[in-house]
Amino acid sequence: MTDWSTPHHAGADERISELTLLYQFSNTLLSTIRLNKLIHLSLSALTARSSGLFERSMLFLRNEKSAMLQGMLGVTRLFSEELQIVGDQDGLGSRWEISDEVIALQRSSDFCAQIRATRIEIDCGCPLIKRVMNERTLCYLDDLVCRHCSTCHFIRRLCDSYFAAVPLIARNSTIGIIIVDNPESGNEISRSQLHFLQLFTSQAGMAIENSMLYNRIEDANANLRDARERLLHGERMAAIGEMTANLAHELKNPIITIGGFAGRLLKALPEETREHRYADTIVTEVQRLEKMLADTLAFSRKPTICFSECDAGEIIQDSLSSCATALEDGNIVVKLANVTGSWPILGDPYQLKQVFLNLILNACDAMPDGGHLSVSLDKLPGPPSSVRVNIEDSGGGVPKDMLAHIFSPFFTTKQHGTGLGLAIANRIVLNHYGIIEASNSGQGAVFRVTFPLAEGNTFPLSGASGAGNDREGNQKRRLTLPVPA
Repeated sequence: MTDWSTPHHAGADERISELTLLYQFSNTLLSTIRLNKLIHLSLSALTARSSGLFERSMLFLRNEKSAMLQGMLGVTRLFSEELQIVGDQDGLGSRWEISDEVIALQRSSDFCAQIRATRIEIDCGCPLIKRVMNERTLCYLDDLVCRHCSTCHFIRRLCDSYFAAVPLIARNSTIGIIIVDNPESGNEISRSQLHFLQLFTSQAGMAIENSMLYNRIEDANANLRDARERLLHGERMAAIGEMTANLAHELKNPIITIGGFAGRLLKALPEETREHRYADTIVTEVQRLEKMLADTLAFSRKPTICFSECDAGEIIQDSLSSCATALEDGNIVVKLANVTGSWPILGDPYQLKQVFLNLILNACDAMPDGGHLSVSLDKLPGPPSSVRVNIEDSGGGVPKDMLAHIFSPFFTTKQHGTGLGLAIANRIVLNHYGIIEASNSGQGAVFRVTFPLAEGNTFPLSGASGAGNDREGNQKRRLTLPVPA
């Protein structure tokens, strides 16, 4: 093992050629902030025939959490042939450029797959890793040095000829290693090539570090945007809740009074009279207003959920039984699949039934002339393992421009709807750590509701857990979970 960190003194012509090539590399590194493209450009430039340097290059980056060097990319000269030089090729404004197609080819190569599957322990005791990572020294080795080393196996597996390893240093920290070799020709790596490699990696390390920092900033900004949207949504919901409570207080008594007197008139007036029809219309509309008021109040209240172990299949069957009359009157044929069996979930059975009642009755409304309703359950592998409830109708589906809004409060496609049914269902599902999704099939709408299974999953418990009574007064083990924000 030879230390080549000592500066190399080249002739004037060689020095000019080296600086020109280095400037071209610098332009290339400054051409993108995308980490994936940057590392492909860096390794491809090292192996490009036009650079006259190496036949293969490999990149390993430090994983701080696992204390491992993780293989990121491996590039051979064969997959660098399509690298293009853009700009003033005879001047100092030129740089290399790589297409997405070439990036995909490089990433799908067997050599790259081998590199990406490689993990090297930083503290494995390997002299190469120690010199490069800890002492930050460029090292030049031949196969005789490491061929019989029992400390690690990656050198024997990946490098069949003379090769060099150089640290990637950024902000006074070693972030990874680049390894280069010439397996096809077996040529030794010259001193000038090693010196150039050292100059190049000093710039590449900073470029890669800047790209990683940029990605972290982008992720942080995205998280901030999401948090801001959630905050604004929460403020809107709080305003709606306050407005709803005030409105309900003002409207509740008059509506009850109007409904009560209209009901008395309906009983007192002879049937088949115009007055009876008027009273009947008043009663019907008052009932609709009462339902709208009840839905609005339910949506505005802060939810309280008493979690207990229940069976998703049983809740589905109970919901279908409650809708039996509506399904029969609507001439709707129900097809069940995989509903029976054990589907244990943690939740509030009463609230979960509300979700499925809403979805089933919405399907009935979408099929006024009859149709088919398919309900099925299937298990999704984890982690966490989940149960998915699929409810599909033949009612023609939801218009594409409305799909993104159907879970929004007060959005409805019905003439007399409140627009709160699916919003309430969505909130209940989210409060049960689930997901509800809507899409269209060939014949109608499809709603998929997914909940984590109780078996083998860990839930973020808070507060107390113990025994309690369910809504029918039965003793059940009950868990109090935090409601997701």
